[in-house]
Amino acid sequence: MKTRMITSIVLCPLLWVSAGCGPMIDLVAGAFSRSPADYPERLSQDARTLAAEVYADADPAKLADYHVHLIGMQGDGSGCYANPRMLTWAHPFDHLRFLVYCSAGGVTRPQHAAAEYFDRLNALAQTAPGHFLLLAFDENRGADGRVVRKSTEFHVPNDYALNTAAKVPDRFAAAGSVHPLRPDAIAELQRLHAKGVRVIKWLPNAMGIDPADPRCEPFYREMRRLDMVLLTHGGVEAAVEAIKDQRLGNPQRLKLALNCGVKVIVAHCASLGKGDDEDAGPGAPQLENWKLLLRMMDNPKWRGLLFADISATTQINRSPEFLRTVLTRNDLHPRLVNGSDYPLPATNIVISLGHWVHAGLLDPADIPPLRELYDVNPLVFDYALKRRLRFIHPDGQVSRFPAGVFQEHPQLPLQGTR
Repeated sequence: MKTRMITSIVLCPLLWVSAGCGPMIDLVAGAFSRSPADYPERLSQDARTLAAEVYADADPAKLADYHVHLIGMQGDGSGCYANPRMLTWAHPFDHLRFLVYCSAGGVTRPQHAAAEYFDRLNALAQTAPGHFLLLAFDENRGADGRVVRKSTEFHVPNDYALNTAAKVPDRFAAAGSVHPLRPDAIAELQRLHAKGVRVIKWLPNAMGIDPADPRCEPFYREMRRLDMVLLTHGGVEAAVEAIKDQRLGNPQRLKLALNCGVKVIVAHCASLGKGDDEDAGPGAPQLENWKLLLRMMDNPKWRGLLFADISATTQINRSPEFLRTVLTRNDLHPRLVNGSDYPLPATNIVISLGHWVHAGLLDPADIPPLRELYDVNPLVFDYALKRRLRFIHPDGQVSRFPAGVFQEHPQLPLQGTR
């Protein structure tokens, strides 16, 4: 897949809106032309061979994707909504981002976004082995716990995630999303737990959540009592609007949750951007967020509590140094889980196989079959790319992500019952 600078598509509405830029959007976003029904029988021999190899040591019944987004729109019956600025060319960057996500998710009629998106996702899941955790997404809230609609990028209600997962229970489970300062936060946790939800999703940078706020402690205590898992974004956020609150993605701000005994999965291994080194004190140089996270994971008091997912870690904006480190840290692999961050694996503009070949982490011979897998099923592609990544040591030994990273973790259940 040819690398394209994200800034180049920002100009798309200015150059193409008068003529319609649908084809251009599909080129840089979804860029798929085949049906998931083509997998695997209608693949080339090379693509079938690669797919067979990456699944050979995996138990399909245990494979798990901890990071799958849902979308919906006002008026489609889902209860979801997107910020109005994403729906108009008056805000060209935001609207372009919205169109890119629609293309990646197979949405052609935004007024039917929920149904079209789920139909596409379900078709992919039927030919991608494993179980998939569908994420609710709470609204941005202020210090008083009230919803701030103008700062909410998008919203996916808990009941929509629950109802959607229930449509295909042998493939999908639901994660809830509860802002810790909302007035009914504890009651909503308990309600979700009673419905079998075991994972709570946060994106602090976008939701206005400071994980280090002492007012979160009762929420954490209840999560611990219910043995629920916090799946929370780590690092700088680039996919949704979060410019004002990027500091909230610093993984060090999760210490309060960990000290309360909450199991925490840091999404994306905090692999983007830098954060203040709070351990070093004011004025210390910032460090890459992933390095701050790994320092925390090396702390023995948080073993059994602190985990990370590898969603989005193969995108073009991730550093080879980061990926080499996590590939070769065998001691961390039992604390990693997989996530696709769908629909991002179906967003062509953030994918560059050549980037990883140049870094020495991918065999160039894998590029054609991986491209074919992308065209047929981006979920299979995302899994296969991660399984093919490798670091070859000077002595010839090879480090890869083991099959266990891609299986449901026994300490991190997708849901209470299946």
